[in-house]
This record gives sequence, structure tokens and C-alpha cells, in this order.
Amino acid sequence: MNILVFLIPAALLLGLLGLAAFLWSLKSGQYDDLEGAAERILFDDDDDRPYQDRPDDDRPAS
Repeated sequence: MNILVFLIPAALLLGLLGLAAFLWSLKSGQYDDLEGAAERILFDDDDDRPYQDRPDDDRPAS
């Protein structure tokens, strides 16, 4: 029963840390654009071309 003296405050502390992390993520805008990532995969990017098909100014520096 003495272990409950340590376990209950530890559980409360972990719960408060989880709540604080959730509120921080909510405040920082993590949930603002839920559909954006799902739709972004559908659009074709120019970066998908192989390096030899790209203009010289688009090539990464070696």
C-alpha cells in the first residue's frame, strides 16, 4: 500500500503532462488543416522528375 503514495502522484503528473502537450499542440495549430495532408499527395510536384530531366539551376549542389 505504500507504493500508492508514489504511483498516484506519478499518474497525476503524467496525466497533466499529456494534457499540457495536447493543449500546446492545439494552441500551436497542429489541428488546423486536417484535409491538407490528405489532399497534398494527390497533386503532382515538379520535384518528382529525375535529375537529368531537370534544368541545370534546379539540380542540388554536389
